[in-house]
Amino acid sequence: MKTILITGCSSGFGLEIARHFLDRDWNVIATMRTPREDLLPRSARLRVLPLDVTDPQSIAAAVDAAGPIDVLVNNAGIGVLNALEGTTMDIARTVFETNTLGTIAMTRAVLPRFRERRAGRIVNITSSVTLKPLPLLSVYTASKAAINAFTESLALELQPFHVQVNLVLPGRAPDTAFGENARPLMQDGFPEAYDSFAQRVLAESRQSSEITLSRDVAEAVWRAVNDPACPLRIPAGADAVAVAGVP
Repeated sequence: MKTILITGCSSGFGLEIARHFLDRDWNVIATMRTPREDLLPRSARLRVLPLDVTDPQSIAAAVDAAGPIDVLVNNAGIGVLNALEGTTMDIARTVFETNTLGTIAMTRAVLPRFRERRAGRIVNITSSVTLKPLPLLSVYTASKAAINAFTESLALELQPFHVQVNLVLPGRAPDTAFGENARPLMQDGFPEAYDSFAQRVLAESRQSSEITLSRDVAEAVWRAVNDPACPLRIPAGADAVAVAGVP
């Protein structure tokens, strides 16, 4: 029986990935900044651990408590939706600390064990906006695009140790808390000069019929973990598949 550790399981993709693997008889270590035992069904194969991917001590404690794992899914992340002029440098640093450096730090924490065993899987969840950029997401897109490049280089670096690394690229997912989580980082909203443009962009986005569901992401992670022949980049969701040009 294999074990998967997933970051950011309090909602959205992380929560659905945890459910998906639990349903398929995996041992699941679901991590979140504020652990909640009521989010997932009770199971002897489930452990919920505290983890803040921006805190080195929290990372070390979680990895030690987890013990041997077969798969790491770097899902924890935060969104920010605003014009660049409405995004302070403090907010930009916060986004990169979680989305980019948090992923790198978690990967570094588990790599020695994977390398020594000459086995393991790492799945990094980024976004299809790195394939087709959208306005008002420049900082968020940059934080995720950095992980795309990081993953592609790391995959080559870890080949000699038989450690597989993949990217899952979801599209727009209305069934997650992305918008709600991004709201506190918007401070005073859109700058006045950008407001009419921003409202038009948001209206157009809401009209799109192609979306990503959390289960699409869970299925893409399952494929990354279980199909050695899958490509490094796996789009998840109808809109992401269309952007990626996957037949």
